[in-house]
Amino acid sequence: MKEEYSSDEVDYESDIVAGTAFHNFGIKYLFPWQRMVIANILEAFDIRVDLHGEKNRKQIEFFENEDSYVRGKQIVLLPTGAGKSLCFLVPAVVLPGITMVIYPLLALMTDQYRRMTEGSLQAVMFRGGQTEEERNENFEKLRTGQAKVIIANPEVLQNIALLGKIKELGISHVAIDEAHCVSEWGDSFRPSYLKLGEILTTLNPPVITAFTATASPTVLSRISEILFSGEAHVVRSEADRQNIHYFVRYAAAKKKEALILSQKEDRPLIIFCGTRNRTEEMSRELNACFGSGFSKFYHAGLEKSEKDKIEKWFFDSEDGVLCATCAYGMGVDKKNIHTVIHLDPPQTAEAYIQEAGRGGRDGSVAKAILLWSPEDSLRTSSYPEGSREAALRQFAETKECRRQILLDALGAEKAVCSGCDLCNNRLLVKNGKKIIAQKPDYELAYLLVKRGKHFYTQKSLEEELYARNNRTSVLEIGRKIWTHSDVQEVVQNLEIGGRIKKDRFLWKNCYSVVSSSVSASALDSSGS
Repeated sequence: MKEEYSSDEVDYESDIVAGTAFHNFGIKYLFPWQRMVIANILEAFDIRVDLHGEKNRKQIEFFENEDSYVRGKQIVLLPTGAGKSLCFLVPAVVLPGITMVIYPLLALMTDQYRRMTEGSLQAVMFRGGQTEEERNENFEKLRTGQAKVIIANPEVLQNIALLGKIKELGISHVAIDEAHCVSEWGDSFRPSYLKLGEILTTLNPPVITAFTATASPTVLSRISEILFSGEAHVVRSEADRQNIHYFVRYAAAKKKEALILSQKEDRPLIIFCGTRNRTEEMSRELNACFGSGFSKFYHAGLEKSEKDKIEKWFFDSEDGVLCATCAYGMGVDKKNIHTVIHLDPPQTAEAYIQEAGRGGRDGSVAKAILLWSPEDSLRTSSYPEGSREAALRQFAETKECRRQILLDALGAEKAVCSGCDLCNNRLLVKNGKKIIAQKPDYELAYLLVKRGKHFYTQKSLEEELYARNNRTSVLEIGRKIWTHSDVQEVVQNLEIGGRIKKDRFLWKNCYSVVSSSVSASALDSSGS
């Protein structure tokens, strides 16, 4: 719930924070936690720096007040769409000197540069591949006051000569956006993130703030360790995005399930895929099924001009379907995404929450639908109970509340569920209404084998599934969408999961069931 301020309620001349937000960015309201974060930044700067060049009582109290000291080193957790950017943009206008904002992706840097300049806050961008002339122009703008913000990424700041010239300017505040990347990427393919602590020590700004939408206690601890030597003040708003409603669809041929959902669910819609190839394959299948231009794909391997074109297409679209890797999304301000589908599960619950949070940024209800197969279940079964990696399997296979599983993974508060498939169905039962349970695509195959023990060979089972599934898809979306490779995927998932097996002797190469159920979570739970 947002705390709104109209021009009648706020004196923009006396309320410098509200006035700056309104006059520079057209924002007429501020969330309470935005005000808290901004106040902490301004207060910590005021305490750290004597603007008149004289030591005063405030400065002395600062060194004696550990809480004030730590407030200059904040980790801020705000949900996606809650207005993190405003928390460092308003101080950038108010504070003397220069603010540096560190982003993880070039696309995000470019997008934020555009938004800052449109909002009357002049910025410069330091990135790889710039000429000496371009960088000199940037420094001239900063020295002459034509720009107040530096936009950069961790890699470019490893340039010692560049970092030294930035230090000479005197940085008032450093903001690290999407700070979970420090932990998620720093320990794997972005080692430059592990150097950020040293970079911050070199710059020695009065105030440092790390922003992220989601972080478990483990990730928070890692961020604090790398950036702040383990000592940071944490500001956390409510972690629960109540307008995001969580669903799980059980399927072996997940691309076919995504085809059906992309036709039946509200659009604009995004399908997150685990690899670049998967985004391209999924997009091709959508266009083959529903017509050219129905979908486009987005991943880090595209040229910048291609990315810009696709970002604009999706941003302007009212019914588009974008197939993307995690390269799309961070900081991209498309507010009206109504459905987020995960073809492939991310590694952690935090990553899932982050990506699911691309939906409903305008405050409207959005669906987050995870597709989960027996193969996913088997692949994640080796993760230790209680580990970050195991959380998403627990989310997919729980019989309780999916929302609470995610909140628990973040170490967040208990919450009344505002919408997940399981809680929705319990409410229907309580009110005496009938539940229409989702039937996983592999349930039919399992039941056919169970009822026709030793009757089906692999070929005959696949032919039966091919015919039946296409009859169903014609009824659902008016098209035959199943191929023989799709039904092979269904049968293979049941074999991989140890649910059916081929006999070797009397009924050689004919299937029989191994256990009495496909998956308790799949057959007992109801989907969207």
